[in-house]
Amino acid sequence: MLDPYRSFRLGVAGPVGTGKSSLIATVCRALAAEMQMGVVTNDIYTDEDAKFLRAEGVLAADRIVAVETGACPHTAIRDDVTANLIAVETLEADHAPLDVVLVESGGDNLTATFSPALVDAQIFVLDVAGGGDVARKGGPGIARADLLIVNKTDLAPYVGVDVATMVSDAEGARDGRPVIALSRTDQHSVAELAGWVRQSVERHRSGEHAPTDPGPMPPHAHHHSH
Repeated sequence: MLDPYRSFRLGVAGPVGTGKSSLIATVCRALAAEMQMGVVTNDIYTDEDAKFLRAEGVLAADRIVAVETGACPHTAIRDDVTANLIAVETLEADHAPLDVVLVESGGDNLTATFSPALVDAQIFVLDVAGGGDVARKGGPGIARADLLIVNKTDLAPYVGVDVATMVSDAEGARDGRPVIALSRTDQHSVAELAGWVRQSVERHRSGEHAPTDPGPMPPHAHHHSH
């Protein structure tokens, strides 16, 4: 039986500057009226992202906690998740019952993925300003995260990126897994994201969802010539 105090834990990873904090703020604005939510942010030496989210007023300040990783962000979300796990479980204990805890990775690179020991599902975030070709570059987050976001689509005309092509490239890399082209100013895309989170929470509660490990290594083979 599912622990009633155990939230659905959703990781948000992606390179520096792709809009992870803004995406979390968007999710909280869309769903806080219907769900009990908490957020754990990760920065190497600061609590800047937590301060941003508190200033945005998306949740009560005590539902947003910061982990200062002091080292590679990848380490804190994948290799030794202790500090993050303690932060999540403390939020769950202090505000029980929570429906969702969002865990934001520190800005990393295309190899960053969460351990399934920390989160139940994960979103990987790219943005159009990072270049239209980045979705084709692949990596475990792009290929196998539960959801891929192509973010800041409103900026595409200013950076010379064709959103439809970038999304098509992303879909081609993901073997049928979902991709959402998102702008926080586009209510249709925000509703699509909120719907995905809502559905993921329901699948977690019903036991349909099983956490999977997206990486870091893709399936591969070594071919030897004779």
